[in-house]
Amino acid sequence: MKLIISIVTKIIPRHYLHHVSHFFLKLISLFMRGNKYEDPINGIQYRKLLPYGRLKSRENALAPDSMSLERHRLIWLYLKEKTNFFNDKIKFLHIAPEYCFIKIFKNQKNLEYITADLNSPWADIKMDVHQIPFDNDSFDVIMCNHVLEHVEDDKKVMSEFFRVMKKGGWGIFQVPQDTNRTETLEDPNITHPKDREKYYWQSDHLRLYGLDYGKRLNEVGFDVVEDKFVNELDKKLLQRYALPKNEIIYLCKKPFN
Repeated sequence: MKLIISIVTKIIPRHYLHHVSHFFLKLISLFMRGNKYEDPINGIQYRKLLPYGRLKSRENALAPDSMSLERHRLIWLYLKEKTNFFNDKIKFLHIAPEYCFIKIFKNQKNLEYITADLNSPWADIKMDVHQIPFDNDSFDVIMCNHVLEHVEDDKKVMSEFFRVMKKGGWGIFQVPQDTNRTETLEDPNITHPKDREKYYWQSDHLRLYGLDYGKRLNEVGFDVVEDKFVNELDKKLLQRYALPKNEIIYLCKKPFN
């Protein structure tokens, strides 16, 4: 199973894979139920989770019913514990919407929920993040995860996030990050897919972010909180929810002035 998932995720683009995989995974899920792991997004419990990863497969990473990965479950807990996301009236732009969140967010009465992406089958609006088709100061909250490593001009995209966010609004923009690297690796000479896979961890990535990621977000205007929320959680919950141990959540706020 580990080898099959690794090959499939490496060869088939994620937006195509999402069309059919959730049906297949829901069937598999029936044989994986137990009480060792729990998906906090839907409360379903499992004896094990599925492996996931393109280059290096991670054990107990993918929850089959919601299709959540470690980072999704961490974001879910963060939204519940440390934001106003589930309580206040919010106009919310969700770029590259994750399958595990869409139905839940659409059913939230407090959200005016808009999804957008260039390729995703789940998106309401097809758009290029370099040119977001909304007015200045349109959204209270913006979320866009694991996209900036793919785009040609990440500073332009960050600036677009800042432009369409309301003053006092906030966003979460997670990326693959090498926490052993102080500066982002971005070399225009690295163009071959195999080289990109070697240096950027995936063949369609254009950079690998380092610990300067927060600084890059700050340079376009955001006040950035680098939150090591995962370290605040009980170690038993880290294991039960199968969370990423070293993930830094970048909470980006647009100042009022």
